[in-house]
Amino acid sequence: MVIATWSSDDLRRVGSSDELQISARRTDGNLSPWLPIWVVCVGEQVYVRTWYRRATGWFAQVLDSRRASIRVPGLQADVAVEDAAGRRRLQADIDAAYVTKYPRYGTPTVGRMVTAAAAATTLRLDPECECCLAAH
Repeated sequence: MVIATWSSDDLRRVGSSDELQISARRTDGNLSPWLPIWVVCVGEQVYVRTWYRRATGWFAQVLDSRRASIRVPGLQADVAVEDAAGRRRLQADIDAAYVTKYPRYGTPTVGRMVTAAAAATTLRLDPECECCLAAH
């Protein structure tokens, strides 16, 4: 699969959105219900994570299919989902992005997103190119 890169406008839209809505792409091509989640951008990449339910819910669905659809104001995109857990330097940068972006939710809430367990659920979202979408 060829992976496209985010445009600067799309990165701005995603990065400035308080939440991103995500929907798992099912094997039959249909989308699961949309769910709001926190999102951060580090460099030119988009990351999401969960602080609970790695084996169930939206996280398990997108990790299993490796495909999802996302939306924020002004953008809806199909994405390829990559497990990004386990890279220490990257995880530290992602943790810092969560702490910087979401301080208004308070330390207890943001703290859940920067634990080792939450870092183990880090996913990178890459926009799918049109040729990839036609192949599915």
